[in-house]
Amino acid sequence: MKLQIRDLQVRFGEHLAASAAELDVDAGEIVGLAGESGSGKSMTIQAVLGLAGTVGATVTGSIKLDGVELTTMSRADLQAIRGRRIAAIFQSPGLAFNPVFRLGAIVTRALRLHGLSAAESRERAATAMRSVLLSPELLHRYPAQLSGGQLQRVAIALALALRADVLLADEPTSALDVTVQAEVLEVLRELRDSQGLAILFVSHDLAVIAELCDRVAIMRAGHVVEQGPTAQVIAAPSHDYTRELLAAVPRLGG
Repeated sequence: MKLQIRDLQVRFGEHLAASAAELDVDAGEIVGLAGESGSGKSMTIQAVLGLAGTVGATVTGSIKLDGVELTTMSRADLQAIRGRRIAAIFQSPGLAFNPVFRLGAIVTRALRLHGLSAAESRERAATAMRSVLLSPELLHRYPAQLSGGQLQRVAIALALALRADVLLADEPTSALDVTVQAEVLEVLRELRDSQGLAILFVSHDLAVIAELCDRVAIMRAGHVVEQGPTAQVIAAPSHDYTRELLAAVPRLGG
């Protein structure tokens, strides 16, 4: 499985919101997309999901999943892929769940929309919850009864239950405290290793990127300005902007 982006440009009129000449995410790999707020990271995620046009953006270039072009797909075909093969989690997990429904009803409804029976949906949801180290009993609760970290893991469990190949994670830990953040990162690492999940992980925090990601692409003002193996980019950045981001990372005793 490979997510392959080539010559991507996302524009609002003449304004370039995001540009990536080349960006790949392979199965069993976590690729970081780092940069300050407004650098184009989230708009890149929206383009991959096929949602950039819903906010008035124009998308050009190529986005392929296993060699199949996504940018020219019909809305119906893209909806079938979104969630089923490409899933996403976001910064505020509480916003992903309707507060008036129990979590189990939300998760099973999503699974049934993708063709599973009621029994299959319940079984797969329970298995996915265990995969993210949560009790399936939590599916009987309402979103407000879970912590932010638990809700984020439920969102990841939904992606697993759908058996997605690619997980797009848009600042999924920035609203969590440090301890809960570490738990979510550990879940993502485990899923990469055990299930070969391909993860595109968006963050403004290079410390988190350094801890989690195999490779990293640095975005500034809508452009990818540097990318490579994370250890290499962190140890010997080639772009001034990357050096600025690294200098801004807090250090103990510093």
